[in-house]
Amino acid sequence: MNKPIRNLAIACLVMFMALLVNINYVQFVEADSLNAKNGNKRVINEEFSRDRGSILVDGKPIAESVKSKDEYKFQRKYPEGGLYAPLTGYFSYIFGRSALENSENRVLSGSDDRLFVNRVIDLLSNKQPKGGSVEVTIDPLAQKTAAEGLEALGKGTKGAVAAINPKTGAVLAMVTQPSYNPNRLASHDFAKVQKSWEELTTDKNQPMLNRTTQQTLPPGSTFKLVTAAAALEKGVVDDVDDKIKAGARLSFGGGITYTLPNENGGNCGGDRITLEQAMNVSCNVAFGALALKVGQTDLAEQAGKFGFGTDPLADLPMNPSRFTSGDTPLEQPQLAQSGIGQFEVAATPLQMAMVAGGIANDGKVMKPYVVDTVRAPNLRVLDKTQPKTLSEAVSASTARKLQEMMVSTVQVGTATSAQIPGIDVGAKTGTAQSTADRPPYAWFVSYAKDGDDSVAVAVLVESSNTARNEIAGGRLAGPIAKSVMEAVLGK
Repeated sequence: MNKPIRNLAIACLVMFMALLVNINYVQFVEADSLNAKNGNKRVINEEFSRDRGSILVDGKPIAESVKSKDEYKFQRKYPEGGLYAPLTGYFSYIFGRSALENSENRVLSGSDDRLFVNRVIDLLSNKQPKGGSVEVTIDPLAQKTAAEGLEALGKGTKGAVAAINPKTGAVLAMVTQPSYNPNRLASHDFAKVQKSWEELTTDKNQPMLNRTTQQTLPPGSTFKLVTAAAALEKGVVDDVDDKIKAGARLSFGGGITYTLPNENGGNCGGDRITLEQAMNVSCNVAFGALALKVGQTDLAEQAGKFGFGTDPLADLPMNPSRFTSGDTPLEQPQLAQSGIGQFEVAATPLQMAMVAGGIANDGKVMKPYVVDTVRAPNLRVLDKTQPKTLSEAVSASTARKLQEMMVSTVQVGTATSAQIPGIDVGAKTGTAQSTADRPPYAWFVSYAKDGDDSVAVAVLVESSNTARNEIAGGRLAGPIAKSVMEAVLGK
């Protein structure tokens, strides 16, 4: 063999080996990631011909597959339409999957490794693989009640409701307004699907946005719970009866002309009031002054202990809430504004429900979750979520003091709209300033206890048709929170 032929043979051998390595790498190493890739048409073609598993609430499907008469054999259906869209997401031939349809796809499609035996049996029986089912934690009455509460505010309402079990972290309600109908994207009429997608994605009201987990907005005075927690934990104040600075305006000295006023222009009841009174009337001056005493570092640390800056929700997209956008030292006015939930502070409704839940749970913040049980097609349990502690935000002693102030705020303060006879209810209202040309954001954060049962709720009314001067957490969001708490507790 002469040298040119030998070199050519070696080159062919190297290319053959490279091709062999690449094939094995794709088939065995990258197979799972390629199959899981959203929009993989080969996988979607196969999945559309399968009996995809159901997503269940209290045993009833909120997403299911029914037989169809076209080439795809099965049609994905969402019986409740937009009510559960933030949870289910969509399953579309053109646009792939979202939310639980995406995160739980391997189980729902039947391709999960834990369903290998089921696939073998189906293969031997000459049957198409069948998907497993996913049971979520949602309380159906609480979900419906939350949606009706937001809808009652008018057609133009934008907002969200998040409710959790403080003891476990299970999400009991997750509602966003406006929402969308996933059936429009699951249709086998692809021209209509394309048109629906364009309408939904260009809608300025963002109906496909899960406002409970993806929308971060200033939490306003509901953040005063975090500021109070930091002040108690760091010994800035020792008890709810301690007198703290109040008055009509907070000045900063050092040539700073800006002063921090109270929302209603009043003086909160005097120049010195108790911490509990400050919470009752939601005194900006008092909590701005506390933030200055606590300091930026400790206040940021306290926010982090409640979950700010984290993404603890495994099954759905969640944007981290933030105390500040960076490590740059804040000026005194900025820190004071941060202490009342303004400046750069931004939170999701689920995050604020976690704050209320942590306080109600004696200081322990539980990791939120929406998937309760995963089952095989034969109903064998593949996985059941076990509650996990995310962090100990405050001591039990501090938590009890925060509970005392929140209960007092419901009894005699700004949150009286949440009173439920015979039930221990604690709450904090919030009105967060936005731009000059739109109303403030209305917040309401609360918890309720009835024996061993408890629930924490956060309501955000981003905008509504209600007159500007009526936009307030207690008036708009409070009744919604109350009705959700009553639904969960069976009242």
